[in-house]
Amino acid sequence: LRFESVVEPRGTLVQMGNSGGLSQLLDFGFGHIDLWRSEPMILAQLMIPAESARDTIEALGDVGLLQFKDLNGDKSSFQRTFANQVKRCDEMARRLRFFKDQVEKEGLSTPGRPQVKYEDCEHFDELENKLETLEKELLEVNSNNERLQRTEAELAELSLVLEHAGRFFDSNSSQLLSRSAMPTDDEPLLEGGAQAAPDTAARVGFVAGTIQQDKLNNFERLLFRATRGNMFLKHVSVGKIRDPTTGEEVSKHVFAVFYAGERSCQKVNKICDAFNANRYPFPEDVTRQRSMAMEVNARVRELKSTNEAGERRRGAMLSEVVTHLDRWITMVRREKAIFNTLNKLSVDVTSKVLIGEAWLPAVAVSRVQETLDHAASKSATQLRAILQPLSTPEVPPTHYETNKFTRSFQNIIDAYGIARYGEVNPAVLTLMSFPFLFAVMFGDIGHAILLCLFAGFLVWKEKELMKQDLGDMVGLLFAGRYVILMMGIYSLYTGVIYNEFFSMPIEMFGPTHFYCNNKTTITQLYYPPKPDYLPANVTWEFDVGGPVDPRDCKKFNGTMQYPFTEMPYVFGMDPIWHGRKTELPYFNSWKMKMSIILGVVHMNFGIIMSVFNHLHFRDYVSLLWEFIPQMVFFNFIFGYLCILIIAKWMQYGCIADLYGVMISLFLNMGNLPNKPLNADGVPPDQVFSGQAGVQKFLLALSLIAVPCMLLPKPFILKSRAQKLAKHKGGHVELSSHVADEDEESSRRPNTHASSGSLAAKDDGHGGGHGDHGHGEHFEFGEVMVHQMIHTIEFVLGAVSNTASYLRLWALSLAHSQLSGVFYDRVLMMAISVSITSKNPIAPFIGFFVFACATLGVLMVMESLSAFLHALRLHWVEYMNKFYKGDGYKFVPFSFEHVLQQNDDDKDK
Repeated sequence: LRFESVVEPRGTLVQMGNSGGLSQLLDFGFGHIDLWRSEPMILAQLMIPAESARDTIEALGDVGLLQFKDLNGDKSSFQRTFANQVKRCDEMARRLRFFKDQVEKEGLSTPGRPQVKYEDCEHFDELENKLETLEKELLEVNSNNERLQRTEAELAELSLVLEHAGRFFDSNSSQLLSRSAMPTDDEPLLEGGAQAAPDTAARVGFVAGTIQQDKLNNFERLLFRATRGNMFLKHVSVGKIRDPTTGEEVSKHVFAVFYAGERSCQKVNKICDAFNANRYPFPEDVTRQRSMAMEVNARVRELKSTNEAGERRRGAMLSEVVTHLDRWITMVRREKAIFNTLNKLSVDVTSKVLIGEAWLPAVAVSRVQETLDHAASKSATQLRAILQPLSTPEVPPTHYETNKFTRSFQNIIDAYGIARYGEVNPAVLTLMSFPFLFAVMFGDIGHAILLCLFAGFLVWKEKELMKQDLGDMVGLLFAGRYVILMMGIYSLYTGVIYNEFFSMPIEMFGPTHFYCNNKTTITQLYYPPKPDYLPANVTWEFDVGGPVDPRDCKKFNGTMQYPFTEMPYVFGMDPIWHGRKTELPYFNSWKMKMSIILGVVHMNFGIIMSVFNHLHFRDYVSLLWEFIPQMVFFNFIFGYLCILIIAKWMQYGCIADLYGVMISLFLNMGNLPNKPLNADGVPPDQVFSGQAGVQKFLLALSLIAVPCMLLPKPFILKSRAQKLAKHKGGHVELSSHVADEDEESSRRPNTHASSGSLAAKDDGHGGGHGDHGHGEHFEFGEVMVHQMIHTIEFVLGAVSNTASYLRLWALSLAHSQLSGVFYDRVLMMAISVSITSKNPIAPFIGFFVFACATLGVLMVMESLSAFLHALRLHWVEYMNKFYKGDGYKFVPFSFEHVLQQNDDDKDK
């Protein structure tokens, strides 16, 4: 069986259905990127002999390349072929959980999960018998030990009762027995005691035992009320002892209750039972007490030795179990996964062959075939499974081949939604754009170095950390270690641009290019010689004849200016801006405009990405009547704003109010704001000549683009539906997925059949709806409403999404200002206090507070905030321009995934 003749290569799949010239024009090499689109998937049918079915599925589970479809979805779990085997696995798993609980109670540690191959599972039935035998033996040992420990605890309590109760029994019982009169059950002790007959003393009884300390007060109170005071309670604390019922160490008291009358006896016994007080026999005769105490002590010593022997036997059994426990758990999980997969297969009428269907990557066909051949050779029957392709209109799963670097970025995209099969994967550009947008908000050289050091440590120790249980928080950071590393590297780059090292400027590329000039002559000032009025012993602190330092400019009545002949600063921001009064207005304006430019460029990438989806799905209607109007509307307004920003930067002395220009663009229909002309006879808000005419032209095209997005596409689809109805000579049915998301979903069957190695025939239409599925009735109203919603969402979103990128400006300024506050108000203030008060401890305290604030607020809270904002910019502003995210992930049957999933469930 040869798959090569029907499985199309990746490049052909990516460019499927495109016209030759347009495909070559837009072929930027993206098709050769593994993450650009999903791996080509095929649906294959497996015919497996029943005798070798288990071995075959087990071999496929080791490879982990097939996602089996459930062909028995109409059957319950009890009606399936291998329901009994699954039940056996569940029973074995229950026994293993019991063993694991016993091992954990014993305090033994497991050696870790071994690598189990399917050759190791040949004696699975023997393992079942062994586990059953071990369970019976362990239950018997536990039962015997519990019984012996309970007996030992009871004897220990009895020994304490004999020891302590005998003391206060001797001191109180003789007093009670020698009384001349005792009350009856219906008569209180304080009333008429002198009139009772002396022979009633024979009816005095007592109960001795133990009770928990926290129940003693309530116990005594209830006894007094139940007997109406006809009792006498004596108790003493014996500390913490083992309770015979629960086996736990609890604080207890030994008590003795003296009462009169049979009815009081019954009440006292019931109250003791209600409070879980343990009652023990206590002889009145002292000689019998001593002999009984000796007998109890002897039995306690005997039971201790017996318990020790039982514990040694139980420990030996658990030590033997713990060496194989993880291996047994792994084998049982694998076996259960095998039978669960076999339950997805259907059985033919002869019950000799199991038939299954599974998705697999096209590039993995040869490896799967080799695995099947290897499993057949290992089987006793030597019967080979047959693998053949199937043609299906079903949507294939989405699968990307990722590595440890790209996996974390792909997880960011998958958290939003799994890509539709064949759809462009946003992770390709997210690899660069996500850490860059984060760095725009987090740019600082010092903070970036700390971030790189943390991520570098995780990368350096990744082999060791992968073997450990890191918990939820640390595990999440470790999984995104390469994302953090990239964010740190990009933050180092933006920190160099901002010229900030823990908020302080550094002269990495030389000193400032601003000079201190004379206010009158506009020439550079130099330090003058030492004035004559200064005494000879006073040193002149300035370099005579040297240029005046910017920090001393005001002292010498100068002004800071940037000469026209001076070149710009080599790279990044000039360090002179930091610490000046104009620092915040300057950075405010620059970062705000920079955020708008970055946002427009980023969203343009998102709109352009939709071109590749339209071409791949042959959706030329959306290409012409969605992509082009969107580009026109978006760039003729917001792209034009970016051009104005850059043009204003390039013109010296331009004071145009771009806010007013954009507001006037809509309110005055493209005209500039109505302001008085400047001295040159030019409007103050004009950036270039002829600006008003250009704005009117751009605004007109932008307004025309809105109905172009709204109207043509629904009517074209309606026209095609009518033509298809005439062609069929009757009623037409067209997939209403058009009204759900886009025409792309209606062309899934054709694309999937091609990727499934049996390409469906194209109907020859060049537009987007050449081969709609014949499912639901075409509703023009639904399509029109959907297109209206889509158009309104894009138009309003163009404004709101552009404004949303201003978060880059806000968070960048907040990060810089917070860092400056911690540096100036904590660290430098502590150093200043140390100098003025001559306190050498102040700098250390200040540095400690500064370090805690930097790590806790900036490195943790600020980095998390910047991460979440960068995530939102990608999910909402960038990906909604082209990404549908309504696919489902390729989850192959793999023992590695099964064991990992079970470990995650156990942690939860």
